[in-house]
Amino acid sequence: MIEELVRPEVAARDVFGDVAAHRLFAAERALVEGAVEERVREFTTVRWAAAQCLRRLRRPQAPLLPGPFGAPRWPDGLVGSLTHCRGYRAAVVAPASAASGLGVDAEPHAALSPGVLRRTASAGELRHLAELRAAHPAVHWDRLLFCAKEAFYKVWSPAVGGPLGFGDAEVAFGAGPVDGRGGRFVVRLTGAARGRSEKHAGFPALRGRWVARRGILVAAIAAAADELPDGGSPRARGR
Repeated sequence: MIEELVRPEVAARDVFGDVAAHRLFAAERALVEGAVEERVREFTTVRWAAAQCLRRLRRPQAPLLPGPFGAPRWPDGLVGSLTHCRGYRAAVVAPASAASGLGVDAEPHAALSPGVLRRTASAGELRHLAELRAAHPAVHWDRLLFCAKEAFYKVWSPAVGGPLGFGDAEVAFGAGPVDGRGGRFVVRLTGAARGRSEKHAGFPALRGRWVARRGILVAAIAAAADELPDGGSPRARGR
């Protein structure tokens, strides 16, 4: 279902469950050495999904190792994003000439705990969620808010190279699910966050899409080639 959320020039692959076999690079295997079996399976399968994306783009498979803020470092000239949750794994990859940033996040379609919701949502967002919940009670909007902010962070982090809190961004969802399955959203930095630096001030609001299916929520953002500030793009960094 990830293909539904991104433009055709973005390679996307997802899978419910795990693949039987995928050969990791030695540097990748070292990252999960000694990890529990479930962690190894999800780590391996999401890299299998990334490998399928690279194959579609006619690029060779390469090790995906974490950068300074945890996001995977992609081969030269590419941007991408990985996500996994219980029972689901997905990857999206695109040439930097087609997208300046990608962010995808998957979560179980279930309510957030009250404590996590308090840390995730502003007072205005809580009111927005209440209105959405009244109109469309089948969607766990609180979890979807979390999901959309995670997708936004996955675009922000490699572009700007710094941390971002849940309270630093605000999400606005469209009127409701399209065909009962998904819809659109916009994420933007708050005024306080934008005032921190020129990088913050220049970072645009980003539009995304979401879908709910088979007990999973997925949110995806695909920033257009010239949408992000030049200083954060793979091309501007010479990658």
